[in-house]
Amino acid sequence: MKSLLNFWKKEEEPFDENTTIEETRFVVLDTETTGFDYDHDRILCIGALVLQNGTIAIQNSFEVYIEQDHYDKSTAQIHGILKDLLVKRPSELEVLQQFLDFLEDSIIIAHHTIFDITMINKALERNELPQLTNKTLDTAYLYKKTLIKSHLFERKDHYTLDDLADKFDISKKDRHTALGDAYITAIAFLKIVKKLKEKKHVNLNSLFK
Repeated sequence: MKSLLNFWKKEEEPFDENTTIEETRFVVLDTETTGFDYDHDRILCIGALVLQNGTIAIQNSFEVYIEQDHYDKSTAQIHGILKDLLVKRPSELEVLQQFLDFLEDSIIIAHHTIFDITMINKALERNELPQLTNKTLDTAYLYKKTLIKSHLFERKDHYTLDDLADKFDISKKDRHTALGDAYITAIAFLKIVKKLKEKKHVNLNSLFK
């Protein structure tokens, strides 16, 4: 594993504002968890994909299940991750170390990013590691920027990943798996950027405004 000191030092370097969307390395991620309580629930699996130059690098993906005692049967009906899953599951610390190596200083993309980032930061805190400092983008927020502002069009306060998959005709075959949801989010992001470019000039900086 890389030196954690070097990793966090690298994260503190200024963001290059002249970098284009195409050349930027994004990591699109999703977490499957035992529930939605930041303090008591745990991450079961982290799934992530690299997105760069308009291409989703399937061959360069990350999907690791975490060994743990905490379990909730009710949420298992959604994500399908069983307590006695027959795959080798590293410890939370090992998975976090692997994920940090994969993530590097990339911009993070997720749907309702605050949930995934907070869950990961809570895990980092438990393992006495610093919190993530990567810049983040939320497809739920970005999608709203593509919508027409009109009193004739009713906008929702919250758009789910299913909403985006339906809107952009994205297959939901692997929905509610960490890597499957990361893939849907990555395609949705590309579709959103395309729609934004049709409306006006879009660069990396404008995605954060």
